[in-house]
Amino acid sequence: QVHVVESGGGLVQPGGSLTLSCAASGFTLKDYAIGWFRQGPGTERESIACITSDDGGIHRTSYHDPHTNRFTISRDNAADTVYLHMSELKPEDTDLYYCAARRQIGSTCFLQWRRYDVWGRGTQVTVSS
Repeated sequence: QVHVVESGGGLVQPGGSLTLSCAASGFTLKDYAIGWFRQGPGTERESIACITSDDGGIHRTSYHDPHTNRFTISRDNAADTVYLHMSELKPEDTDLYYCAARRQIGSTCFLQWRRYDVWGRGTQVTVSS
């Protein structure tokens, strides 16, 4: 059974930084576009960012506008991992963070969560003093 595994969440003070990781279980991420999303209790799933599959070492990224300046998505194919680096964290960033994968070779990724078909269970991020 294939799925992705998120890690790196935890408790962080306002203004702090955190890097989340997304790893694959049962497959490799190389040919997959990856998206990061978050969702709180009773709220809709919100897109954060996505990154295309490896294209000769070139990756393209897209961000949901509110997260462009504070969040950075990246991937390390040697480690077969996708990262979400978050900085200047605010209490309203408290959420369950998910990564998702979609087999997509080429220069396209998607910010719409419904386009992804491989999900993890999420990692909790809590921003509080």
